[in-house]
Amino acid sequence: MKKLLREYRDFGLEFYVYLEETRRSSLRDRPTLNDIYRNEFRQNSRSGFPFSAILYGLSRFGQVRVKHGSTVIFLKKICKLNWSQPTRVDIADKNGIEIFSPDHRFKDGKISFRADRNTEHTVQLYIENTGLETAWLMDHSLLCGVAHFSLGNQHHSLDIAPKSHINIVVKYIPSKRGVETAMLALEFKLRNSFPSFYIVRFIEAECLTTTGAEDTPNLLRSHPSWTPPIKFTIFDGQLPEEFLKEKKQTKKVQLLNYEVEDNINNLILALKNSAIYDQRQTTLQSPLSISNYTEKLRLLLHLEEHQVERDVRKFNIPNDDQQEATMERDQVSELLVLKFTSGNFPVLERGDQLLVSPVGERKNKYRGYVHTVQHESVTLGFGKELLDIFVNSMKFHIEFMVNRLNFRTMHRAIELAMKSGLGPVLFPEAPPSSAPLTLPDLKLFDKKLEKNPEQYRAVQHIVAGSSKPAPYVVFGPPGTGKTVTLVEAIKQIIHCQPHSCILVCAHTNKAVDTLCESLLQDVGPQLLRIYAKSHSPQDVPNNLKNCSNLVGNYFEFPEDIQDLKSVNATTLLTSSRFVTQGFPTGHFTHVFVDEAGYASEATCILPLAGLLHSHTGQVVLAGDHKQLEPIVRSPWARKFGMGLSLLERLMTLYQKTNVIFDNNFVIKLLRNFRSHPAILEIPNKLFYNNELLARADEYERNSCCFFEFLPQKNFPVIFHEVVNKSSGLSCFNTAEVDELMGYVRKLINGKSNVSPEDIGIIAPYWKQVKNISMALKKYPNTGGLKVGTVEQFQGQERSDPGVHSQQPYAEPEVVQYCCKQSQSPADHCWKPDFRTTVGTVH
Repeated sequence: MKKLLREYRDFGLEFYVYLEETRRSSLRDRPTLNDIYRNEFRQNSRSGFPFSAILYGLSRFGQVRVKHGSTVIFLKKICKLNWSQPTRVDIADKNGIEIFSPDHRFKDGKISFRADRNTEHTVQLYIENTGLETAWLMDHSLLCGVAHFSLGNQHHSLDIAPKSHINIVVKYIPSKRGVETAMLALEFKLRNSFPSFYIVRFIEAECLTTTGAEDTPNLLRSHPSWTPPIKFTIFDGQLPEEFLKEKKQTKKVQLLNYEVEDNINNLILALKNSAIYDQRQTTLQSPLSISNYTEKLRLLLHLEEHQVERDVRKFNIPNDDQQEATMERDQVSELLVLKFTSGNFPVLERGDQLLVSPVGERKNKYRGYVHTVQHESVTLGFGKELLDIFVNSMKFHIEFMVNRLNFRTMHRAIELAMKSGLGPVLFPEAPPSSAPLTLPDLKLFDKKLEKNPEQYRAVQHIVAGSSKPAPYVVFGPPGTGKTVTLVEAIKQIIHCQPHSCILVCAHTNKAVDTLCESLLQDVGPQLLRIYAKSHSPQDVPNNLKNCSNLVGNYFEFPEDIQDLKSVNATTLLTSSRFVTQGFPTGHFTHVFVDEAGYASEATCILPLAGLLHSHTGQVVLAGDHKQLEPIVRSPWARKFGMGLSLLERLMTLYQKTNVIFDNNFVIKLLRNFRSHPAILEIPNKLFYNNELLARADEYERNSCCFFEFLPQKNFPVIFHEVVNKSSGLSCFNTAEVDELMGYVRKLINGKSNVSPEDIGIIAPYWKQVKNISMALKKYPNTGGLKVGTVEQFQGQERSDPGVHSQQPYAEPEVVQYCCKQSQSPADHCWKPDFRTTVGTVH
């Protein structure tokens, strides 16, 4: 009943605002007001309540009085909303509409500034549409009739196209000293939605004497609108045991906070508007060099983190899909289980944190730490303050937090890179016409490489260190054996240079595991696989457990060099721990980075900055910049170079002369041992100058070319159109999943009797991966079938079919990567816009 009363009251307040805007707020006659409400206001609003209902709601909250049944008196307090603690729903950005000011920061929806008496002051507000459909600013008004505030450019029904913005101006001319506050209410409507929605902002101005200005604290120091209000008390939660242990350890090298700059919005605004200039634009627009290396990458990281924060904020509950969340007590621990009913939640890892507040609670929030992650739930550790009051099915609002550790380590790395003298490594001089180098004769562990001249020559150059101090690049198009080449080079270094200490990295755990499993046979006792504490022990391959840092149920990071082995393998992000632990520069003699084209430069230098000696160390980068590129969420960070990997930047420097690469610095692998020629043909023409040679075993590559359901025999590719609602997300498209299940059943149960272990399903979204995995559980005999995102298939292949589910506007690199992960038939479930995607591949 209370909720319904509030709705009555809220619509009553909107009706009063409408009366003020139409200059009829002085009306008192109930029949007249009823006619205006029924014939005007209700026709253009979302209210379905009768006039008597909103009068009742207003009267119950003491904001209206009805005399003799026919006279309506609006009380003064109807204008005096609770500005000191506006509700989060009122001030929250909604439906992709974000409101900010280039000159001021919002704190809990309010701007505060100081003003001089009898002088006009203006506040610029920008309204940005970050969504995918056009929005209309239906109306915007200053409420409560504050005389000294006015709108400088009042418009009605302004269009705001996707990814664009408009601006409005609020003017203020104080005539007396003191503080005045105005409430700005903005009404929006999306093209395909009904009803309209509202966002509220408060503008507070203080007119002071000169003495008062000197004595008054700075009112402009404020925080973003999504920061918890200062009056909130946040009670800390319970960290997972290994995280708590690490927190107590002494850090030998300090890791600063590197907070996003307060005025980052000013920079973004200047980037959007050519009429505004910010001096930081010069740095962003300049090519990356030794002189601007730290500053430019620092700005790119700030832009990226700013965007990530915005993206994560969209998952906060309440949202469009879920109004509140419930939790249950875990049956075997003091943890609470949070279930997501809508499927719309961010990627969470062990150790991540979020804030919860019971619905209706304004003064307290509780920080929870993620202990375990399931399909659509997480277990969280809270403090006793919440556990003591908790009951099952208690309703909460949720705020997700960005895990800033990775951003902080990258900031430290770009600082250390220049301080530790990595200039010759990161910016090597253009390779001269080098004299022929005497290469070592090698007895290869993998005899197959002896028949592949490019692979053999690459191993020789890496062992000889022909590119030092510049990194050596193994340019490996898919299926050409770049990972095999790295593995052989590592084995040869251990054999030929036994005192070496090698650090092997890749962007993902799957890619590192693939490398380690290939190294086991000849390097086993000398191999240490290092996992981050956030990794799940259940995800460690059984054959790697004995050579990993898994101790009991937790991972222990090596404390000093005595704990290392000759070959140490970890992800790029986890490698930053070596710096924090104080490992000496130069201890690692060689650093190998596989799938280097998938890592941003700030990520790729994590195992280099502070660890590699620029003159004695050797760096080897393997990858293909024509395939997957770094994931960058900020369009501005991408525009100014964050999507350019170190591998691609060096490939530009090492570009061909006289139609060939200088093999002292880079080698291109040419023989494809994976794909059917029909699959290889198009990417070979579009990306690799037609240099790739199809060398896959003829029997294996043709083994599935005669499936009964192939539209065209001997052409092992199917493009299957799946039509979905235009506004639907591919990650929630059940029609695509159903079609995929149909092909899986045909493969396993058909005449060809394909083994599930030979089938791989690649999807662009991790949520799509989860949906497909859940669907597979309904069918028997699908155990061993691999489902994953593109990065999870790096360095892997399936001997027969590859089944792919793609979005229509996928990046060209993703399209061609998915096509080439298959040895023979590849079925692609696309929306019909696939023809557009093919047209964009260059």
